[in-house]
Amino acid sequence: MKPLEYVDRRTGGLITESVMGDGALRFAYETLLGRTLWPVLFGSRLCSAVLGRIYDSPRSRKSIAKLASTPGCRSEEAEKPIASYTSFNEFFTRRLREGVRPLGDGVVSPADGRLMLHLGADADSPFPLKGAKRSLREVFGPSGAPSVPGGAYDIAVIRLAPVDYHRFHFPCACRTPEPPIVIKGAYHSVNPIALMRRPDVYAENERQIVRCETDFGPLWLVDVGAFGVGTIVQTYSGEEHAKGDEKGYFKFGGSTVVMIARAGALAFDEDLRDNSAKGLETRVFFGEQIAVPVTTAAR
Repeated sequence: MKPLEYVDRRTGGLITESVMGDGALRFAYETLLGRTLWPVLFGSRLCSAVLGRIYDSPRSRKSIAKLASTPGCRSEEAEKPIASYTSFNEFFTRRLREGVRPLGDGVVSPADGRLMLHLGADADSPFPLKGAKRSLREVFGPSGAPSVPGGAYDIAVIRLAPVDYHRFHFPCACRTPEPPIVIKGAYHSVNPIALMRRPDVYAENERQIVRCETDFGPLWLVDVGAFGVGTIVQTYSGEEHAKGDEKGYFKFGGSTVVMIARAGALAFDEDLRDNSAKGLETRVFFGEQIAVPVTTAAR
C-alpha cells in the first residue's frame, strides 16, 4: 500500500502520516487470523473497555512521552506540563492552554484531524467515504435515529489520529434542543489501513448524533467511536452554545467527527474544496476557519 498522505494546510505540501500501531492494524485487517478475531476485537465494547482501563491506570504514564514526542502531537499546547499527567488517558484527553487556539472567523473546525469534504450528497444516494459508498441515512442509522429530510447536504469528515487533540467543540454559535442520540455499533479502527479493508465503519461503528440549530439552518454533528475508544464523553450542558464551546471528548483511539449541513448553506474554504476534489485530506485544527455561512460570504 502506498504511503498515507495528507495536505499540510499551512504549507500546501504533502505529509506522510505516521501510523501508531501500524503492525497491529495490518495483522488485524490484512491477515486471515486477524480477520477471524474481528468479533472479539471490534464486535463489542469489551476489548475497548479493557484498553480503557489499562490507559486509565497510573502505570500507563510511561506511554505519555512516546505519544508526546510523535511528530504532529503539538504537546506544547497542553493545559498542564507533561510530567503532571497521572495516566495516558488523562494526557490523551488533555485540554489546551488558554488562548493557544484563537477562534477564526466564520465556522471553525470542531476538532483536530484530517478533513475531507463531500459536497451535494443526497440523503439516500451513496457518496464516497474512504472507499465505501454509504448514504447519509445509513450513517444516521436505523429507526430511532434522527430523520434526514430530503434534499442535498454538504459533509465534512474530520478523521482524528492518536497524535491529535481529542476534545471536540461546537463550530459555531448554536442551540441543541434535543439530547444526543446514541447508535450502538462496532469499534473498528478509522485509520486508513482499516478503512481500506473495512470501509463501512462510519455506518457500523458506534455514533452519537446531535442536531444543532444555527443562523444558517440545521447542522448535525456525528461523533464516531473507534477501536480503543471505550467511551465518547459529551461534556456540554444546556441548549445555548457559543462558537468554540467544548462539546466532549474521545478516550484513547482514532476517532471521527462528521459535520453535516444543508447543501449551499456554507461556503467551505477554497483550499479544502480543491484538496477534497483531488481525493486528498487536509489537516485542520480546532479553532481555524473552514467555512462561512453563505449569507456572510455574499456580503
